[in-house]
Order: sequence, then C-alpha cells, then structure tokens
Amino acid sequence: MRTLPALAGALLLALAAPAFAQAPAGCTQAVPNAELVTPGTLTLSTNPTLPPMQFVDSTGALRGMRVELGAEIAKRLCLKVENVRVEFAAMIPGLVARRWDMINTGMFFTEERARLMQLVRYEQQAISISVPRGNPRKITGVQDLAGLSIGVEQGGFEYNRALDIVKQVQAAGGAAPTVRAFDNFAISFQALRVGQVEAAISIDSTGKEYETRGDFTRAVSGLFPTPIAFGARSRILAEAVAKALAEMKADGFYTQLLARYGVRGWDEAFTVVGPN
Repeated sequence: MRTLPALAGALLLALAAPAFAQAPAGCTQAVPNAELVTPGTLTLSTNPTLPPMQFVDSTGALRGMRVELGAEIAKRLCLKVENVRVEFAAMIPGLVARRWDMINTGMFFTEERARLMQLVRYEQQAISISVPRGNPRKITGVQDLAGLSIGVEQGGFEYNRALDIVKQVQAAGGAAPTVRAFDNFAISFQALRVGQVEAAISIDSTGKEYETRGDFTRAVSGLFPTPIAFGARSRILAEAVAKALAEMKADGFYTQLLARYGVRGWDEAFTVVGPN
C-alpha cells in the first residue's frame, strides 16, 4: 500500500480533466444556481480507481466512460463541469454537506440509498472476482473462495456483497473467507498484486479491463447484477439529469458512449427515485 501514497492518502482533491466540449455560448442554464454548490458549475464527486470507467491516466488527467458522461450532462445543462476526487466512504456525507452536487462514481442503486438522496439509474453492472494471473487456485465460483482472503473497497455495495459471499460459503460448509477492506479499489488490487490477499472484488468492467491488460485473471463475473445510479441532493438537479440522459439516448450519444466501453445501459425510462 505504501507504493500508492497518492491513492491512500488523499481524501479530497480537484482533478485535472481532458478538454471536453463546454456548453455553447447563449445556452440557457437548466438548473438554478440555488441548487448548485458553485454557480454555473456541476460539481461531481468521483473515486477514479475503476478503469476504464473512471481513472487517472499517466498525465494526471481524469478519464473514463463516467467522466465523459458527466461532462456531457453538464454541457447539456449549460453548466461547466468540475470533478472532485474523494474516497467513497465520504461521498454521501459530503453530498449532504453540499460539498458537491452529484455523486458520479458508479454507485450501485439500493433502496436504502434512495431514502437518503435522489437517484437516477443509468447503467447496469455486476461484480467480478479477480485473482492472480493464470488463476493458480482454479477458482470458478464463490465456493472456491473458502478460507481465502478477499480484498475490496470499504463502505460500498461491493463490501456488503463480499460479506454475502462469506455467508454463502459458510452455508455450503466451507471455511469463511476473510474480507479485507481498503480505502479504494486501486489499493485492493495492489494488495492482490503483492500477495496480501488472494482475490479482489470489483465491478465487471474493471475486472475485465485488468484481465485484458494482462494484470489479473477474472475468475468469476456477473455476480449480484444491480443498476448503477447518479446520486444528487437536489431533486431539481436530478430531474434535469434524467431529462438530459433521455435526450442523449434519443440522439444516440448515450448508446454510442456505453457501447464504446462495452457497458450495458439502463433499459427503462430515466426517472428520479428518492425522498420527496
């Protein structure tokens, strides 16, 4: 973990981003400034440790499908975009405290979260289990994790599903796996790389990306399929985001973007789910 001090130590950091197209001159702002942290700006929180969905490239720029999608939403709302990097555990408290306008980090939809904030589902994901290259332990299912150590990001959907896996293994008579929680996914995969854990949990897209790079083998995929959602404090903002997504789907931007990253989109209408 000491090899990744920037990832482990930084809680809150403004991120450099590539030059996405901004809203055209004369565009009418779709969200009142009273609903925004910074007037005229859509401030997004992200945890860029999940390539290819959100990550920092070798130049320090923020990249990925969700980064591009967030920038396009801001453009269509006639707003500038600002990305703030923060560990996931701080995102919901920061949203409530008006540190950012919207969570854009690939947050899984849950009913509990829908009671805390305004959610807009836009993507389908599931969970993968990655192991060292070549899969030396021949893991093909969750029961093969009996007695092993599993790395995962703390505080999120994936962590809770890791605990579910422990219960599944025990229910089948296997020794309980040990779940080790890390600040973010990058550190979890670093722990897998150096042998501190024997498997790592992430979303399917990231497990596939690491396998394509030749870094790890994706032993299991497609677990716990669940929609991904944006999370906003303001219902007015969330409704504007849902409208922008519908426009993107209608003109092809949304479908083409997700297809380029091999991601399944949300098949139903874009709606806001949250407290009234």
